[in-house]
Amino acid sequence: MGHLDHAALGWLTPVLSYVMACIGAALGLRCTMRALGATGRSRRNWLITAASAIGTGIWTMHFVAMLGFSVSGTDIRYDVPLTIVSLLVAMIVVCAGVFAVGYSRDRARALFLGGLTTGLGVASMHYLGMAAVRLHGQVHYDPVLVGLSVLIAVVAATAALWAALNIKSPVAVTIASLIMGAAVSSMHYTGMFAMSVRVTPSGAALPGATAMQFIFPLAVGLGSYLFLTSAFVALSPSTGEREASASAQRPVENVAAL
Repeated sequence: MGHLDHAALGWLTPVLSYVMACIGAALGLRCTMRALGATGRSRRNWLITAASAIGTGIWTMHFVAMLGFSVSGTDIRYDVPLTIVSLLVAMIVVCAGVFAVGYSRDRARALFLGGLTTGLGVASMHYLGMAAVRLHGQVHYDPVLVGLSVLIAVVAATAALWAALNIKSPVAVTIASLIMGAAVSSMHYTGMFAMSVRVTPSGAALPGATAMQFIFPLAVGLGSYLFLTSAFVALSPSTGEREASASAQRPVENVAAL
């Protein structure tokens, strides 16, 4: 059996991956709150932004954590197409869950279906990402820990959607984001601890790209997207702020008309 190290770079990758998960959750919650206060095309755009933020945050968290993953006795490579598919799965399923909550009139039913769909999608993203791993050996999973990781993903997704519907204040959003980041990280490492590898020593070259060749640049790019989108959301006025601004301008316009 090969020895699995989930933090080969020390605490850097676990901490950084947690930060990315928190940023994605916070941005997604803020965008969903904006969406629920908007209508028409504006609501759709905010929901798309929320889904892309949460999906990107979860995917980036996963693969930043994977930068610190190593197995003794074998190199590790990643299948590029399958890794990209895992990103698309994260985006699509989170989008489905967010839109279910954003447009459904029956919030309780939407919360259940959205949380279940999104949680299963997040778990699928994780295990698709793990299926993209190429190494010299055979990978096995503990079904109990796999099931626990899926359960954590569903509970975390449901909690995130509930928070988007019920949390309004910035402080509450921050607390919810920290909790969500911890939940997503817990799901990831539970899934990783479910994994074992029986190494088969070989001198043959592994197909695919190394983490630094492919995952690191992509993670940095998506991380930059999260930071830039966060700045945009922070500077964009909310519905309440726009209404307050419009109300303040009306007396001035009335005086000018006199």
